[in-house]
Amino acid sequence: MAQDIETLVRSILQNMNGGDAAPAPTTTSSTGGASVADYPIAAKHPDWIKTKSGKSLNDITLANVINGSLTPEDLKITPSILKAQGEIATSAGRKTISSNFDRAAELTAVPDARVLEMYNALRPYRSSKQELLDIATELESKYNAVICARYFREAAEQYERRKKLKGDN
Repeated sequence: MAQDIETLVRSILQNMNGGDAAPAPTTTSSTGGASVADYPIAAKHPDWIKTKSGKSLNDITLANVINGSLTPEDLKITPSILKAQGEIATSAGRKTISSNFDRAAELTAVPDARVLEMYNALRPYRSSKQELLDIATELESKYNAVICARYFREAAEQYERRKKLKGDN
């Protein structure tokens, strides 16, 4: 039964991604990264996709979920594939989306629970300016997440200006 479901899902995905054409040869943009020609990565370059634990796209099967050989950790995305998606967005002229992928790539180094704490700290009236600046420092020094750190510093300044810091309400 699980094999039938998996076959059906793979068939649907293959049809959505343009039938059963062979993967395109690797192409790169002028900067040496991925380009629009590499999209969708899963169809054209499944070999590029590795999970945080090193599993390949072919390892992500319903059978492996059912037999317990896949865990939630095995399904986490890697910075490299997020960066490749960002390179594709850049080559398509979608710089904002590319920036979002760069920020997401940085956040893969931050533990999930800490990401949620940081997200909650960004809610209006939840944090002092110093708390936001401390998170920025942590992101930069502990996780090398300079884009995200810049975002927290900007939030601290904007929240101060707009009276959205803890104690302002």
